[in-house]
Amino acid sequence: MITIDGSSLTVEEVFRVAEKREQVTIASDALRAVEKSHDDLMELASGGRKIYGVNTGFGSLLNVSVSEKDMKKLQSNLIRSHSAGFGDPMPETHVRAMMLVRANSLIKGFSGVRKELVVTLVRLINNGFYPYVPTFGSVGASGDLAPLAHVALAMMGEGEVLDEGGLRRPSSDFLEMIRVRPYHFQEKEGVAFINGTSTISGILAVELHRSYSVFRSALLSSAISFEALRGTSKAFTKWAIATRPHPGQQFVAEAMRNLIEGSMNVIKSDREKVQDPYTLRCIPQVYGAVLDTLNYVNEVLTREINSVTDNPLVYEDEYVSVGNFHGEPVAFAADFLAIAMTDLGNMIERRIARLTDTNLSGLPPFLVRNSGLNSGYMIPQYTAAALCNRNKTLANPSSADSIPTSANQEDHVSMGANGAIKVWEIVRNLEGIVAIEFLLGAQALEFVQERFSSKVEKAWKIIRSAVQPLMEDRPPYADIEKIIEIMRSGELRSMADEIYA
Repeated sequence: MITIDGSSLTVEEVFRVAEKREQVTIASDALRAVEKSHDDLMELASGGRKIYGVNTGFGSLLNVSVSEKDMKKLQSNLIRSHSAGFGDPMPETHVRAMMLVRANSLIKGFSGVRKELVVTLVRLINNGFYPYVPTFGSVGASGDLAPLAHVALAMMGEGEVLDEGGLRRPSSDFLEMIRVRPYHFQEKEGVAFINGTSTISGILAVELHRSYSVFRSALLSSAISFEALRGTSKAFTKWAIATRPHPGQQFVAEAMRNLIEGSMNVIKSDREKVQDPYTLRCIPQVYGAVLDTLNYVNEVLTREINSVTDNPLVYEDEYVSVGNFHGEPVAFAADFLAIAMTDLGNMIERRIARLTDTNLSGLPPFLVRNSGLNSGYMIPQYTAAALCNRNKTLANPSSADSIPTSANQEDHVSMGANGAIKVWEIVRNLEGIVAIEFLLGAQALEFVQERFSSKVEKAWKIIRSAVQPLMEDRPPYADIEKIIEIMRSGELRSMADEIYA
């Protein structure tokens, strides 16, 4: 059970709720803050003053007054009109993440909503509510309007949900099944719900968690290739690494020293070689920079998922329009993460290419005996190259663009949701690249004569328990899929996680 209070939610907890379906409860102090904020809003509204989003239109329609009798309809109409997304449905994990982040933001007590809204939202999360949310539609400013509106529409019983088979069903049927009444959004609640960065932040939280996991696997796969390519550990010398004290570089160098410790193969290389190519020698520098980026994104994202991101905000007798819904902080973070993970893949692919090139590796061509008759693992390098190319295309920063919306009232936007969506694909592609390095690295070790380190040997045996050595040609796609399976769970996942303990 995860208790949300508006201030202490972590990326790890978002992942556990989104992916592992951990249950959620709301801290009692947070519910009292929600009630206080709602009381403050009602007090302000009773004074007859013009209040944006309560008795006015939205966006460029902010100067259009709405009568008291139509104030609740205003919120419903807002949700209906903003449910304008397009594309395939977001994965359930991403939708659950954005719902949790939205709930955590609303309970901070500055949004003016009723406690019934957040209680209902958490109840739906706990009951496996999976609203149909098209992937595209948010520009990442004035909140993630379209995606969050689709969630709200489903809460109203007017939208759709996806069943276990991926089919779209009326959300009213699901609400009836779990005995939850369709939610009727009251004054300010519609705009508070959809005016936030919860889509960007929810997706990014899930994919950052996965990025850490893939990064750990990439460290382990790099050690296997390092052994297979007979690298020298000279470049990992502790005092030399310490002369450039980036935290990530220090960590990765220490991890590499531990992974190759006791390798007679590396000891022989240390005697015979002066230096290695960059994809071996500079693992601490490049992987370290990636790790520092992951940690930076984690800091930004942790602040964001514990922030108030809707508009306007209520505090006692003040009602202020601010720009906390602008996604720029997490948009930049998403783009930075995309760039870092893309370049990690670039480095891995170059080692894969080196493993398959007999002129560079000294190993049999394409890692198979009787090459010519057998093509061996020639084409997995093509696949890695294709995935790298795709990631390079996706790494173009979304936040560098802005297209004004709402008749130029919203004249600068972050495009952060597109940035987070790109990270999703980049991380999946990188997982495939790492799996290919595991596969080819393990095959290359079949030809290494000297004893390698105990940790590399352990990883090699784990891989061999799933994929047998390549003696003659067979379809490599099945091997790659098996490697991905053991990267995601089982002993290989456990061993990679131990590196980062």
